[in-house]
Amino acid sequence: MHTHKIGRREALTLIGAAGAAAAFGCSNPVTSPSTTSTTTDPASTNASCAVTPGETAGPFPSVTSLVRSDIREDRQGVPLTLTIKVVNSSAGCAAVAGASVEVWHADVAGNYSEYSSEASRTYLRGIQTTDTSGQVVFTTIYPGWYQGRATHIHVEVKTNGVSRKVTQMAFPESVNNTVYVSGVYASRGSNPTSNAADMIFSDSLASELVTPTGSPATGYSVTFQVGIAA
Repeated sequence: MHTHKIGRREALTLIGAAGAAAAFGCSNPVTSPSTTSTTTDPASTNASCAVTPGETAGPFPSVTSLVRSDIREDRQGVPLTLTIKVVNSSAGCAAVAGASVEVWHADVAGNYSEYSSEASRTYLRGIQTTDTSGQVVFTTIYPGWYQGRATHIHVEVKTNGVSRKVTQMAFPESVNNTVYVSGVYASRGSNPTSNAADMIFSDSLASELVTPTGSPATGYSVTFQVGIAA
């Protein structure tokens, strides 16, 4: 895994999240792993094809390489079809084929696999290689939440084995609230941390907010474009 230096914003967020998680009793304590942040790429000169903001990689980056499209394993939740498209912001949003795209996120209970009490598990993690359109598609569930963070999914993009972008995607509060009163999510209820209150998304939400289509009954689909300066 590529090592990143942690910035002040990420450090404050992780410290706050760690304390909140301890108070809540989450089985995975939210602490800062060795891979924690990424350097933001130079701003794109094409306003309609901007470089995606770089964000912290943890918690909790993968410790194994799981090449697969269906990352659910035994995790229950509202189905989510996640399409990620990687584009070159320095070349008019040209598709980036052959890029490695890795995702990871929390389950309904707010836990991550591969860490703490879930160290032997590998759910909700996966890697795929972009096709000629610069796209990969993952089958997963709508992410759960944990104290101190807004609902999110982590994404890392590599080309030729080099990390080009570590970022996160946010979800609309209206969709979160609809999902979190349904099915297996209902016992925990809504996420108390909004996107606006989240220190990761507070200054970059417009660039990282996805627009899900669907419903808890039928599942959701989202597309997230990641712009890199290749």
